[in-house]
Amino acid sequence: MSVRSLRWPRQKAFLAVVSVAVALLLALPGFFQPVAAAPSATVQFVSPAWVAERLNTNKLKILDVRTNPLAYIEGHVPGAVNIADSAYRGPNGFLPVQIWDAQKLADLFGRAGVKNSDSVLVYSDGNDILGATQVAYLLERSGVKDIAVLDGGYKGYKDAGFPVTKEYPRYSLVRFTPKDNREFRVDIKQVEQLIGKSTFVDPRPPALFSGEQQVFIRNGHIPGARNIPWPTFTEANNPNESLKNPHKLKPLSDLKAILEAKGVTPDKDVIVTCSTGREASLQYLVLKHLLKYPNVRIYEGSWTEYSASKLPVATGPDRS
Repeated sequence: MSVRSLRWPRQKAFLAVVSVAVALLLALPGFFQPVAAAPSATVQFVSPAWVAERLNTNKLKILDVRTNPLAYIEGHVPGAVNIADSAYRGPNGFLPVQIWDAQKLADLFGRAGVKNSDSVLVYSDGNDILGATQVAYLLERSGVKDIAVLDGGYKGYKDAGFPVTKEYPRYSLVRFTPKDNREFRVDIKQVEQLIGKSTFVDPRPPALFSGEQQVFIRNGHIPGARNIPWPTFTEANNPNESLKNPHKLKPLSDLKAILEAKGVTPDKDVIVTCSTGREASLQYLVLKHLLKYPNVRIYEGSWTEYSASKLPVATGPDRS
């Protein structure tokens, strides 16, 4: 009898034992049950009163992302750490103003005293609501689960009579674990495949969208994109001067109507794109977290990257 013929019965016996063991394990309650997906982030736009109620509770980290450091020094929300929204972007070897890699973002958050598990409030002022929503998006993309944006910005908070200070908070630098969730964005290769299939929303001014204003290498917009300038989502053009505030969102019913008039409905796969990814963050957060559209992503490279490619460009006003 050959050695091979002796081995085969042993192999069959071993496989039989393994099969029985696997069957017993599968029969155990809860064994091999699917692991629950990590809960998605909560991003909300909150009132000045909401913020004031949580001051001095040590339950909220506050980021003042205004770009002018003297604005922060002149006065800020108590406990807020200033780190300009411009700090989160830079050149990538070819393109300007691209979001830093996950490790550098983590270093920035850690230097601001933010941990992955923290609840974080972000605020800015005026037109720089886009800086606040950009940092809120980056917190979500980096794995923070509880994020808030101050609706009305610093002006709305101060005008409401809530406390401000010139004192700088003392805090410890912490370790923020780098994370990079790619589900929230698309790259230029995906954009190429999605043209004509997904709904592109472009919040830039009409002159940039149409290509009339000559800024980029090539000017215009992604074919089929819908132009919804970002100020239409806010009270930037409120005829009542006392209510005019580009950092204050319009009622959700108004925002929903604006989107539906352009054919941007919850059943669509929506990609928000702009000049550098900053403007897109406002409409991304509103669509995804306030209006609960199920399929919304950002094209971070936006027109800065697209204009340097050879992909098709459309010009003229939005005729959707």
